[in-house]
Amino acid sequence: MKELYDSRSLETMRAAENTRHQKVDRLQELKHFAQASGVNRMGIAYCVSVLKQAKVAIDYLSNDFELYAIDCKCGKIDKSELFNDGSSGISCNPAGQAKHLNEAETELNVTMGLCMGHDVIFCQQSQAPITNILVKDRVNKTDSSLTFKKQD
Repeated sequence: MKELYDSRSLETMRAAENTRHQKVDRLQELKHFAQASGVNRMGIAYCVSVLKQAKVAIDYLSNDFELYAIDCKCGKIDKSELFNDGSSGISCNPAGQAKHLNEAETELNVTMGLCMGHDVIFCQQSQAPITNILVKDRVNKTDSSLTFKKQD
């Protein structure tokens, strides 16, 4: 089974092992993991519906990393232009989010509240590894009720 892991994957597994803490939240764990992994440039791709939580994460992480954040409405693509079907409103732009973070040469990207499918597109197009700190769940309202606490 070990042959499934290249040297980069083994380094990631070691960083994960060395930064597991039972009494820290996901945001704190992300910070410790990224530091242990030698990450300097981090990206955050977030949905506008979780702006409050994204601001907390941005504020918390920007003290330790060169941080690039981009919301899902970047580029302001009109839905009717994207789908060519008369739809109204501004479309999310997960490919644009990935492009922005790729151009910034981020070393680790984080998703926050991206819609189902949009997260897939973002992951397909991101050049950096990706982790998630907030999942949108329209029934359980995890996108609007979750809060992060700064504890270190």
